Amino acid sequence: MTALRIGTRGSALAVAQSTLMLERLAKATGRDVELVTIASEGDRTQASLATLGGTGVFASALREALLADECDLLVHSLKDLPTALHPGLVIGAIPARADARDALCARDGLTLDQLPEGARVGTGSPRRVAQLKSRRQDLEVVDIRGNVDTRLGRVGDDLDAVMLSAAGLSRLGLLDQATELFGLGFWPTAPGQGALALEVRDGDSGPDLTKGLKALDHRETRLIATAEREVLAGLEAGCAAPVGVTAVVDAGLLLVSATVYALDGASRLSASHGVTLEPSGLASQLADVHEVAGRVVDELLANGAATLAPLGDSAKGTDAE
Repeated sequence: MTALRIGTRGSALAVAQSTLMLERLAKATGRDVELVTIASEGDRTQASLATLGGTGVFASALREALLADECDLLVHSLKDLPTALHPGLVIGAIPARADARDALCARDGLTLDQLPEGARVGTGSPRRVAQLKSRRQDLEVVDIRGNVDTRLGRVGDDLDAVMLSAAGLSRLGLLDQATELFGLGFWPTAPGQGALALEVRDGDSGPDLTKGLKALDHRETRLIATAEREVLAGLEAGCAAPVGVTAVVDAGLLLVSATVYALDGASRLSASHGVTLEPSGLASQLADVHEVAGRVVDELLANGAATLAPLGDSAKGTDAE
């Protein structure tokens, strides 16, 4: 019996995430599972993610390989995956979410408030730029690219700190490099941050892979990640738009909160709405998700979000590392 093939980028974080799914799929299916490394446009250039367009920078080559039957499934960081469905592909599983928070990794164990005036902080995310500026207008925020080790290596060299995701650091065994973790209540992160998405060909998974996907899918994570991504889609926002969204499920109540920032962090708009989830099947709960996400979007747009930040045609991607 041939092995199931997972398509992955070659970065240390992508391989770590895909290896985690490999182990779980092998256990769930009883099949051998192997990794197939695929280079993406985002891996071939050090240009700013915002200038590259954001959406699909890391996903396009992977998806082409999946459609060409060079692999059987893909493992994505969900926050890097475009919100629009790709023809012929579906998200087969969203496993349980890891820590969705942002992490500051600073020299000398400093927190954000302890950084000296004019400190240089690196990030490739316009959302994080706006949030940093919202807290500390004096900071010099530097646009950076590269893998996690490369970014961390600049701390104490030409940068005082970098911003990364707690989930990524944890998956690489580097969470001890974080000097501050930001609570989601006042520092919302990218829709889907901390979650992974397993993408497969529509209707072409086979019984073993279908069984494995079902075992890995986590309903609560699917609901909250879908809510967050529907807010992003409704705003027609992406990597050029500083938007943070957080959804939580508590005692059957889904609460969705979103904040749109001005690019310079000088102002922001927030909206929060909740809905009691129907106790029945996933389809009815996803309908609840769609309804509450729509209310968040409507309030933000009615209050002027489109004049505050680049939305619509001016925002063509997702928040990326």
